Amino acid sequence: MPQPAWLDDAVFYQIYPQSFCDANGDGIGDIEGIISKLDYIRRTGFNALWLNPCFVSPFKDAGYDVQDYFKVAPRYGTNDDLVRLFDEAHRRNMHVLLDLVPGHTSDRCRWFKMSAKPLRNKYSDRYIWSNSGWSRPDGYNWVVGNADRNGAYMLNFFLSQPALNYGFNNITDADWQISYRDKRVKPTMVAMLKVMRFWLDKGADGFRVDMADSLVKNDPDKSATAWLWRKARRMLDRHYPQAALVSEWCNAPVAINKAGFHCDFLLNHGGKLTDFAFYKRNEQGASCAYFCKTAHVSAQQMLQLYLDELAKTRNNGYICVVSGNHDVERLSHYLDESERKLAFVFLLTLPGAPFVYYGDEIGMRYIAQQSKEGGFHRTGSRTPMQWDDAQPNMGFSTAASGKLYLDVDRQQDAPCVSKQMSNGNSLWNVVRTLAEIRHAQADLHASSEMTVVECTPQGVLCYRRGQHTYVLLNPTDCPQVSTVSVGSKIFELGTASEKDGVTMLAPQTAVIFQK
Repeated sequence: MPQPAWLDDAVFYQIYPQSFCDANGDGIGDIEGIISKLDYIRRTGFNALWLNPCFVSPFKDAGYDVQDYFKVAPRYGTNDDLVRLFDEAHRRNMHVLLDLVPGHTSDRCRWFKMSAKPLRNKYSDRYIWSNSGWSRPDGYNWVVGNADRNGAYMLNFFLSQPALNYGFNNITDADWQISYRDKRVKPTMVAMLKVMRFWLDKGADGFRVDMADSLVKNDPDKSATAWLWRKARRMLDRHYPQAALVSEWCNAPVAINKAGFHCDFLLNHGGKLTDFAFYKRNEQGASCAYFCKTAHVSAQQMLQLYLDELAKTRNNGYICVVSGNHDVERLSHYLDESERKLAFVFLLTLPGAPFVYYGDEIGMRYIAQQSKEGGFHRTGSRTPMQWDDAQPNMGFSTAASGKLYLDVDRQQDAPCVSKQMSNGNSLWNVVRTLAEIRHAQADLHASSEMTVVECTPQGVLCYRRGQHTYVLLNPTDCPQVSTVSVGSKIFELGTASEKDGVTMLAPQTAVIFQK
């Protein structure tokens, strides 16, 4: 299937807008602040952005409760500001994905207010309602008594997020369930396609799609949901062939092969590659993740499902590995700096388009704190970007500290961009170097094949990308031996040396080489 050409060399940087850079001094990050940091982002090696939702919202779920899909939230700026961000990014040969939330809206959305009216109107079927205020069928979360309409409405996630109605696949109660092929629910997808076209026409390069598998209800194999997304893909292929669709699905064969997404990215779901690589813990709470230097585990279990899904989606789309995101504890919560350097070697040399969460490139900490805008435990991963410890609030904002969206890391050794850039051995410099190598080597681009060459019980892993580029890893704190002969090195952490026909790997060594 055709892919937007730019995805093959894309390295994504995820930005949480309210926490990235505050240009107007009100304590909340904004679009103007993002524009002011595009040169930093590009210099670090990222040539694509994903912005978390930036639309009008009551922010009960940090913007994932959209009130108006067609208007930028005033705290971030205006529609014109967002268009200028697109233009400035394109001028730097960068692409920008917006966050599309198709499964639900805010309960303050005009669509919902109209749907909640007692008299029937064109929005009555835009959301999922039972046939009576006293009817709340089992298996779903319902709200009753919050509208004059005689019915309870279904939630898609939080209390403030009524589920948009794309219909049901398996009809179990004909009184209120509508088939996903029924003409009464078609306007919902039509409306979402209109949202997509609106922003694509203004310069957006595509969408990361929130809860992409949540559209059609009673759809266990997701076939009906996939049927709907193929409509979106056909629209893009016809009118916006260079626009990308990236799903939050974490099931690549379904998201890519059946639903038509260009990419599906891996979160920390159990059994997935990122879980085994970065987060995995045993029953006693000790890390048994592959990149934990004391775990001493084989990469075999980490790779098993990943390689299977990689083969199934070959030539159809990309599986994208992420360093983390706004929904999980930061990578630094699980791995120390030496471990993270090797993890980034892995992340930036895998197939697909890698995603790096803002601040992970400088080692920002997870800071547990009081919940903000529905963040709960996730709030600790959403703190402001740390630019310069010589400036107020680490350079994030000139506002008084009490007015910040969230406080910055106030610890004396808090990482920041200025310190990381001035230290030749820093994590930032490793990430920047790896991104440059990835861009320069076609073997390391998204579409290039991956072949495992060696995977030992002691933790050594070697894989080939394309025809000539190899990655050799020893993430453990012990010397290891590899049977793979190292060719011409283009990157090295630690030391790899050949002796008596084998390759000796010092503790925590990573080598990229060609032969």
